[in-house]
Amino acid sequence: MTSAPLAARLTRVSGPLFFPVTAYAPDGSLDLGVFRAHVRQGIEAGAAAVFSCCGTGEFHALTPQEFRACVAAAVEESAGRVPVVAGAGYGTALAVQYARLAEEGGADGLLAMPPYLVVADQAGLLAHYSELAASTRLDVIVYQRDNAVLTPETAVALARVDGVIGFKDGLGDLDLMQRIVSAVRSAGLDPLYFNGLPTAELTGLAYRGIGITLYSSAVFCFAPDIALAFHHALASGDDELANRLLDGFFVPLVELRNQGRGYAVSLVKAGVRLGGLDVGEVRPPLSEPDADHIEQLAVLIERGRALLPAAEPGGPAESGGAGGSGAAE
Repeated sequence: MTSAPLAARLTRVSGPLFFPVTAYAPDGSLDLGVFRAHVRQGIEAGAAAVFSCCGTGEFHALTPQEFRACVAAAVEESAGRVPVVAGAGYGTALAVQYARLAEEGGADGLLAMPPYLVVADQAGLLAHYSELAASTRLDVIVYQRDNAVLTPETAVALARVDGVIGFKDGLGDLDLMQRIVSAVRSAGLDPLYFNGLPTAELTGLAYRGIGITLYSSAVFCFAPDIALAFHHALASGDDELANRLLDGFFVPLVELRNQGRGYAVSLVKAGVRLGGLDVGEVRPPLSEPDADHIEQLAVLIERGRALLPAAEPGGPAESGGAGGSGAAE
């Protein structure tokens, strides 16, 4: 954990937000050595922050002990270079417990995922996130998706809660997000906003249009060179490159991702393995992608790299995936 406020460290970032997968050994147990390698390679590749044990990191499948160990490992590998944010979820009582574990592990903040299973009303959502924020010293980012959809009025109320610094949108309703941004701005508040869709690059240009430029990149896990090229194109206004990557890589990737349940996680882990780092398979209830789909992913990654601008030797266009070729520790 660092002393600089999380919001300040995430306001202007030079790279994508990295959501590492959680590595498992062949017997299904946690493999912290490989996880450390994955996190380290992502930071060295240019990640602006590490979001440990969140959706891509299979938060749902981790025991509390494994969760704390992963958060602590990510913090140690970061060594203050980039902030580390940990997931927190389930019901309010358990979310508070995970917040305390994240604090013990040294995290800089929390990504508050939707409450488990129940569909709460707005008063319940406000109470849930307010209680979570009050229970911890860590800054909280509220993740809107699935059964946790905020009205503009609730977003304003949450933006006033001490410790809540931002909103991540995994819903994709741009009309609602514009109304949330407008309502919060009209209230004189200025939280952070994140595009949190499964392949956020696909909607990056649209979200940029309403002022949301921060986003999570699953692609960064297995092809950081492609993810960084798109991030730089989006930030610099190079829409020609952004559209080339969208048409030739990201749209086909989303079409492939949509071929199977849970591919937003399992296909990403397969991509990391293709890069040379054996992070293992997903845990049940998720299952592995079809072998043919993994082969299609390998071809697609090469196609994406062929779309990158020429770079100097050793530059971003020549770097490998975040899986890299390094062996596990």
